[in-house]
Amino acid sequence: MVDKYNLLKKHIEKVVTLTGDEFAFVKECFVQKKYKKSETIFKEGEDVTYIYFVLSGLLKFYYSDENVKEHIVSFAMEDWWETDVSAFYTRGKASFTLECLEDTELLCLSLDKFEKLCNHLPSMERFFLRKSIAGHIGSQQRILSFLTSGAKERYEQLIKRNPALVQRIPKLLLASYLGVSRETLSRLFS
Repeated sequence: MVDKYNLLKKHIEKVVTLTGDEFAFVKECFVQKKYKKSETIFKEGEDVTYIYFVLSGLLKFYYSDENVKEHIVSFAMEDWWETDVSAFYTRGKASFTLECLEDTELLCLSLDKFEKLCNHLPSMERFFLRKSIAGHIGSQQRILSFLTSGAKERYEQLIKRNPALVQRIPKLLLASYLGVSRETLSRLFS
């Protein structure tokens, strides 16, 4: 059986190098959790205890408006991170919901352990800074695509960036993420 922590180590070492002792310290900071398909990890209004690294599975991160319409902000699959960043770092309440679209296995890092990790290992602070910057760039690109591109171009951009992800997302959710109806999605791509 594959050591799940080796996936995390390979992920981290794409950005920074760690010694064996340093990675042993990193491992101690995480908790491993498993969730079933359709299970909610946290909901709007709840505490957000962790930042999550996806070992296996697929997550949907969304906001529900006053009409209970879901607005999908992102998806997260293997080798990706997800959380309600504001709620996690401020110890506030979630503005979003994080739900499993598949059976999912996660490594979970609490804010206290995150701070301990960054204080003890400057390389991990650099790692998280680079991940944060990459996430911010991705968010800005998504906003820009909504401002400047049509649905078809947004779909093509998504396929180009994440072809494996697109194949795992149900069409209804893909349409929501792209900001179009399922009928429009079907019409554009049939």
